[in-house]
Amino acid sequence: MNSDIADMDRGALWPAMVDSAYVRELQTFADDHIVPHAANIDKHDVYPVDILKKMARGGYNNVTLPRQYGGQGLSYTHGAAVFEEVGAASAAVGISLITIYQAQNMINLFGLETLKQRYLPAFGQGLLSSYALTEASHGSDIRKLDTKAQLQGQEWVIQGEKHFITSATAAELFIILAETDVGVSVFAIPRDTPGLSMYEGSNSATFGLRNGPHMNVRLDAVRVPADHLIGQEGKGVRQAVTVLNYSRTLAAAISLGIARAAFEGALTFARDRVAFDQRVLNFQGIQWYFSDMLTDIDGARVLTYHAARALDADDQIARWGSEAKLKASAVATQVASQCAQICGAYGIMENAPFGRYLRDAKAYEVAGGSSEILKNTIGKALMPIAGIRPNAKVSA
Repeated sequence: MNSDIADMDRGALWPAMVDSAYVRELQTFADDHIVPHAANIDKHDVYPVDILKKMARGGYNNVTLPRQYGGQGLSYTHGAAVFEEVGAASAAVGISLITIYQAQNMINLFGLETLKQRYLPAFGQGLLSSYALTEASHGSDIRKLDTKAQLQGQEWVIQGEKHFITSATAAELFIILAETDVGVSVFAIPRDTPGLSMYEGSNSATFGLRNGPHMNVRLDAVRVPADHLIGQEGKGVRQAVTVLNYSRTLAAAISLGIARAAFEGALTFARDRVAFDQRVLNFQGIQWYFSDMLTDIDGARVLTYHAARALDADDQIARWGSEAKLKASAVATQVASQCAQICGAYGIMENAPFGRYLRDAKAYEVAGGSSEILKNTIGKALMPIAGIRPNAKVSA
């Protein structure tokens, strides 16, 4: 949240979608510990280790994790609130947090009990993690992989390389996809495992969501215990997609935060800026801009929190999560652009935050599931509702 708007009624602008006291605590944490560092995190492209450790101490790194594993045991609506407030303060911190949730969701949903007991409680102590799917030759298509894994005795031996991995610079645990004789499978690999190394590739930096360079992760005969296979061998694609369906709702909440931050900054500017003997906010055309943006943000918020409730109810999570991310990311990009326009020369200055908002918003139309992938997912969800089997042939 932009601290310049602190004297406005933030609760009236963005009504809490969960317990209001919980949201106020989140906002206070973000204002005190994230907002002051947001510009530097983006400028220097660094993973915010200290902030994530503080968030763990505050109970924000494992909000939806069951209490039996040291989590808070709260709903996904609480989780969405965390990501919305963090995203409003710094989208880079939000993207750092989301890879933590992806790792713990993968282990919690599919891991053996021994693996859950080993790693899940550590997230409450500040364990940092990365979700490493991408390879140079495959991108979003993870059905076939060049990274291979073989079971030798009581250990899995993994060989290959992952590219462009978010949060890898600080990760202490990697969730890796590798192909076995049965098919694509998922593994948990601690950072200090012999044979695991990283390097910064030529295309490691992005113009938005800058939480440290995206690293290439090498796996040179890496050995992990047999129980570090997560879920069923050969079912890794299905598991990975399930986890992405969960995280897309949280990604939508980050986009909401970006849109909110841009809106708040522009609203403060328009309120305080005087032109032609009146406040800029008094101009009807400017009010119309804000009216359209507020309506779009409110609509995206309602959809995103509906998606969060769908996660809690296990109700069409692929559809609602994809719709939420698709809508919220597009709204964030449009709002960030419009807000820069409203602020005129100030809106395009390097020391103003609007360039960061616009870069982060646009980056999230690609990262975490591109808009095109999301539309494919929504389309697939629509087919059975319409009574059509996917890829069914029609006889002449």
